[in-house]
Amino acid sequence: MARTAKKKDVVIVGLGWTGSILGMELANEGLEIVALERGHDQNTVPDFQYPNMIDELKYGVRLGMMQKPRNSTLTIRRNVDEAALPYRSLGSFLPGIGVGGAGTHWNGLNWRPQLSEYRLRSHVEERWGAGIIPEDMNLQDYPVSYEELEPFFDRFEHVAGISGKAGNLNGKKIEGGNPFEAPRSREYPMPPMPVTWDGAKFAEAAKAAGCHPFPSPGGIASQAYVNEYGMQMGPCNHCGFCERYGCYNYSKSSPQTAILDALKRKPNFEYRTHAEVLKIEMAPDGKTATGVTYFDEKAGEEVFQPADLVILAAYQLHNVHLMLLSGIGQPFDPATNEGVTGRSYAYQMNGGYTMFFKDEVFNPFIGTGANGMSIDDFGMDNIDFGREGFIGGAYWRAGQSNGQPIRSMALPAGTPTWGAGWKKGIGEWYGHSMSIGSHGSHMSYRGNYLDLDPTYKDRHGRPLMRMTFNWQPNDIRMTQFMKSKMEPIAKSMNPTSMQEGFKKDGAMYDVRPYQTTHNVGGTVMGDNPKTSAINRYLQAWDKHNIFVMGAGAFPQNTQYNPTGMVGGLAYWAAHAIRTQYLSNPRPLV
Repeated sequence: MARTAKKKDVVIVGLGWTGSILGMELANEGLEIVALERGHDQNTVPDFQYPNMIDELKYGVRLGMMQKPRNSTLTIRRNVDEAALPYRSLGSFLPGIGVGGAGTHWNGLNWRPQLSEYRLRSHVEERWGAGIIPEDMNLQDYPVSYEELEPFFDRFEHVAGISGKAGNLNGKKIEGGNPFEAPRSREYPMPPMPVTWDGAKFAEAAKAAGCHPFPSPGGIASQAYVNEYGMQMGPCNHCGFCERYGCYNYSKSSPQTAILDALKRKPNFEYRTHAEVLKIEMAPDGKTATGVTYFDEKAGEEVFQPADLVILAAYQLHNVHLMLLSGIGQPFDPATNEGVTGRSYAYQMNGGYTMFFKDEVFNPFIGTGANGMSIDDFGMDNIDFGREGFIGGAYWRAGQSNGQPIRSMALPAGTPTWGAGWKKGIGEWYGHSMSIGSHGSHMSYRGNYLDLDPTYKDRHGRPLMRMTFNWQPNDIRMTQFMKSKMEPIAKSMNPTSMQEGFKKDGAMYDVRPYQTTHNVGGTVMGDNPKTSAINRYLQAWDKHNIFVMGAGAFPQNTQYNPTGMVGGLAYWAAHAIRTQYLSNPRPLV
């Protein structure tokens, strides 16, 4: 029998970026709020302090800031004919653990999707006709426009503290920024970071090829900064420990740096750690939630936390799992292409070239997670899908992020992987390589989805979530297109040698190598309850007092890193709750 805690106005599941945003916004309304975080507490001081945090073996290799599969995992298969097996060793994606979530260990790259991505199905049908959409592709529009979201993108960027250069201010193109970005209402809060030699070298080659390079925008402070909550950031020192690490210098945008210390001072906000939410509980009529049941690891007992409003702000995979376990939305069925919860899981399609320069040095120890120069000339808005035979796009970036000696030692193909030959290769090539990366979109398909596993259960006896996912021909054609465009630019830089890393026809999904932690879909937002789990305000269609944050809302994946969209949608949803829902709780659509 679960113990019952004191009722709150709001319970927030997860205390990462979106949980922190919703906590602050609703606390400012005077509501009594509790946030439940399955992991441990962590703060910049003392948890991220120097030099403990820059332990590459502990954090970069042994993944000290990530969830442990023995405590939380899912099963994975590539199609319905395979047996799904548990993801026992982290590889392809790395969900974070603890207060701040994945926002503590990300690289910081921050983007707004291109204009065509908000209404992608309509864009394709209007330009080329529905006939070019593959039969098994579940392509959808967002139920909200860029113009509606722009103020909320802007607010997230100024809360998080993003460095960059505008390329389109209210419709006016600005030299030095991204000329293909959607119009923004004001400049980034900070100017772009300095660029290392590899980024500058790529920018020169890209410009010579007729492209339009610009500094990559990111949550890395280029100067001292104070946001609207009074939270302060210090200028980055280019230490090269962003991805997989917490920032000890208060320079990387994170919930800790941007929101949490201000939120914790609110007398009407509290948070509990080591509190794993097991299920969302429903009223007898099934139309609303009454709160959540969680497992208190410290006390070793289940606790029912009653609340009038439930905010799911955990990682995308966990939000989908909780909705499936709690009966929120009809589970997706690939046989009929009906149902909404678990529908349209998507990922990211990346590739790139690594180049070796015998007589050039790149000082790899100088870097940041969002360092470098980018181009958007092959982005979603700039490709003739009908002519090229695929739907999608990618941005490119060159910029070193670190010189960590275990993880970041690129070597020419054929170099031995151990022993004297490996040591010789390191001596010759460490600091003599750079790369160009293609970060591409990924569409949603009938055969890529999330559901409950019929065989495996977690430590609480609940079914694990099952991922059915594989690469599809459309997205492989997209990445091969990027290869054909990137190769001549890479060759023009005159490397001693170079090697490519693009997926080819017939490629199968492999969970072992890391790719991105950009898992999206499963709780798709839309304007039709038959094809979406949540409405335009991120409110569950069938349970009006449940709002679902995060990248699960994406109908398909954009060509960009998802955090900027996730942050903008969180502020959009918070605004709707504050201005429309609280005064009259009801379905908003």
